[in-house]
Amino acid sequence: MSEQKQVKVHVEDVNKSYGSNHVLRDISLDVHPNEVVVMIGPSGSGKSTFLRMLNQLEMPDSGTILVDGYDILDKKTDINKVRENIGMVFQNFNLFNNYTVIQNVMLAPVQLGKMGKEEAEKRARELLETVGLADKADMSVGSLSGGQKQRVAIARALAMDPDIMLFDEPTSALDPEMVGDVLDVMKDLARSGMTMIIVTHEMGFAKQVADRVVFFESGKIQESGEPEQIFNAPKNARLQEFLSKVMQA
Repeated sequence: MSEQKQVKVHVEDVNKSYGSNHVLRDISLDVHPNEVVVMIGPSGSGKSTFLRMLNQLEMPDSGTILVDGYDILDKKTDINKVRENIGMVFQNFNLFNNYTVIQNVMLAPVQLGKMGKEEAEKRARELLETVGLADKADMSVGSLSGGQKQRVAIARALAMDPDIMLFDEPTSALDPEMVGDVLDVMKDLARSGMTMIIVTHEMGFAKQVADRVVFFESGKIQESGEPEQIFNAPKNARLQEFLSKVMQA
């Protein structure tokens, strides 16, 4: 078990199909504490499905998934307890538009009994400061831009004090000029030592923040390595082709 403690996420031989579509094929991957793993690849290659399995939003057909040493596929595991340590930021924010910004950030810690209202509000204001939105705390979420909403979503995920953050294409629904602010917040998080698993199409960002880049194609991990190797000396022919297209775009 001591070795497993050194692994935040352990995935082994995971498979997933939707009907005849085999979206994940024998996926195995370990993520270590404080590591930033960035997943790249064409749309439909299985990246988001893989990410969603790490907090049981999707279930595999076969394989093993351990998070913080807990077997999340074991029926005896309290998945809600495990999820408290996993923050997830989605493509489309998933905020409550009828609540203010600060109410969105406070909601989960208060509802789950992790903090009293006063403590949760103090923490929420600190987090909004961190993501550059302290002045928006009492505004309605509906009045924010897409980039601001995504930064609120990051603050909300951090309010539970997770030790792993999952990001599923967090900038793909944003206008181009909004993307930088969100990526800056994520860069700060990476520098702080947060364990992060990120699905993104932002190659420049991947180069900057990743400890490891994983290339998905046709439901398989085709290549994995340090950014320098993946972007400057890719071995896999399909990865070479993918990069030649996206780096020109």
